Amino acid sequence: MRLFPRHAAIVALLLGSTPLFAQIDISGSWLPYNDSDPLSNNPGPRVYPLDFLGIPFNDLGRQRGYLYQGEQGSMPERICAFYTPVYINIGPFGLKIWNETEPRNGTTLAWHINGWEDRAPTTIWMDGRPHPSKYAPHPNGGFATGTWADDVLVIYTTHMKAGQLRKSGAPASDDSTMVTRLFRHGDQLTMTSRIDDPYYLAEPYYLTRTFKLDPVASIRAVGPPCIQGDEGVPDEKVPHYLPGKNAAVGEFQKLYNIPAEASMGGPETMYPEFRKKLKDNYQIPEKCPRNCGGPGEYPLRGQ
Repeated sequence: MRLFPRHAAIVALLLGSTPLFAQIDISGSWLPYNDSDPLSNNPGPRVYPLDFLGIPFNDLGRQRGYLYQGEQGSMPERICAFYTPVYINIGPFGLKIWNETEPRNGTTLAWHINGWEDRAPTTIWMDGRPHPSKYAPHPNGGFATGTWADDVLVIYTTHMKAGQLRKSGAPASDDSTMVTRLFRHGDQLTMTSRIDDPYYLAEPYYLTRTFKLDPVASIRAVGPPCIQGDEGVPDEKVPHYLPGKNAAVGEFQKLYNIPAEASMGGPETMYPEFRKKLKDNYQIPEKCPRNCGGPGEYPLRGQ
């Protein structure tokens, strides 16, 4: 059968645009829900140092975490240092997402996620470009590529700087990688990330976050500048603990009667079955001491 030019153009459009039907619009301003992991999201309750519960650390990751000193982030040269892209999952701020189009055919060349004063912007390349060599520099925003799987945007991020998995001092190495899935349901945007770390994690670590569409588009594409100030740590001082000397060891455990093997993290602590292992040596406190949603007097027994 002979196809006239008009018919051929329609067939080519249908065959070539099939993937486009699987894509959805994720652009806009997205306000965060800070209830999925409130101890990791500010503003919120106090985050206790060395709370590694539920993080699948290996021995090296645990040892590295025990060197953490909370004042390290208040060093003058680190006050304005950026968090890694992992911080999108645990930070307190919303997202501004927009696409960059190819000027000749209108296809999406990249998606952009805005930066904050403490996190660099993220560019998600959609044009099929490869990831750089493992010896390439690690920019503050990492290097991310994206593909569509039906209506889910799958983002693969590499070349991140060393950072934190949780604000309790849980470390992540600069060889960490992150696979993030973004999927939209109406005015809800869900983000699920898997972090793999060949040095510090025995198993993948998962983070989930939900955002709600902001109808007034209040989130800016460019975050405010970071202004360095005095946070109590003088110049040329490097806060740190030597191995075995961390004064915060046991603080979180004593406050909630958490057994040491639980607060130290590890693959077992991620799963509900771990509670069966603790049932004989864990006693729930009579009252919730802190982070109770109130003045600290909420009873835990007999609610």
